[in-house]
Parts: sequence; C-alpha cells; structure tokens
Amino acid sequence: MAPANRPDPQAQKRGLISALNEHRVNTIGELRRVERVFATLGSSDVTQPMTAAWVHYVNSNSLLSELRCITRNYPFSSECLEEAKRRVHQDPASNRSWNYCWLVLAKVQNDTLIQTFARVQASRPEMWGGRNPPAEAVQQLTDAFCEEWTSALAQLLRYWEAPPTR
Repeated sequence: MAPANRPDPQAQKRGLISALNEHRVNTIGELRRVERVFATLGSSDVTQPMTAAWVHYVNSNSLLSELRCITRNYPFSSECLEEAKRRVHQDPASNRSWNYCWLVLAKVQNDTLIQTFARVQASRPEMWGGRNPPAEAVQQLTDAFCEEWTSALAQLLRYWEAPPTR
C-alpha cells in the first residue's frame, strides 16, 4: 500500500493529460513543469498530449502573448513569429524535437529573424506618424527593438536546460 502523502503517479498522469487536452495549461512555465513531470514518469503515452499542447500553445497565440508581456516597450513582432513557424514547417530537421515552441524560438534565434523584423518594424511610416524617418532614427529604433526582443527570446529559451531533441 502506498503512503497516504504520495500521489498516485497514474492518477497524476491522467490529470495532467486531461489538463493538457482541455488547454488548462497555457504558459510556457506550466508546460515545462508538466513536461518535467512526464519525464520522471517515463511513459510513452504522454508524448502525443504534450506535443499537441505545445502546438496549441504556439498556434493559439499564447507564445506571442507571453513574448509581448515581456516586451512592453517594443511589442514583439507577430510577423517574426509567423515567419519562424513557416520556417519550422519547411525545415526537414524540425522532426528532431517534439517541442514546437522550442523549435520556433530556436528558429527565431538561429535564423537571426529579430534583426530582420526589427528593421521592418522600425521602418514603417506608422511608427513615425506617417512620415519617412531619417536612417539614423530607424537604426536607433531597430536597435531598441532588437535589444528588447533578444532579451525576451533569451528569457524564454532559458526554460530549457538542454535542447529538447531526439
């Protein structure tokens, strides 16, 4: 008989799978916590629900929302994230991980998408009240976007001690 203070691992697993399937786990920190619990269980039947939860997290804009919560001065570009998702889908090596979120974040970093999309954002006339800004002003704003977005990306990538690869 199991001690009363120890949870039943199978009941815990079922509860977590249910929470994932119902999208009640919806932050990167919570998803990583569930992923770590599943890793200790060593059960193969958790792979599909965990993979689906990561896909939902990214595609439901929860990842973008979290990024924007930590980039309040210069909100993270949805276009940058969409481009990273597109590139993950086109990358034959994307099957190296079950974790879609990590793949997308790694693609943003490895393909240096922040610099590209920061410049696009900083160059938009609507960022300058409808007028064309001088090149040095665009560069200054690009640098500000890059600094904040890069910091946010690094903050989220720190959730993984090692890349979640197969």
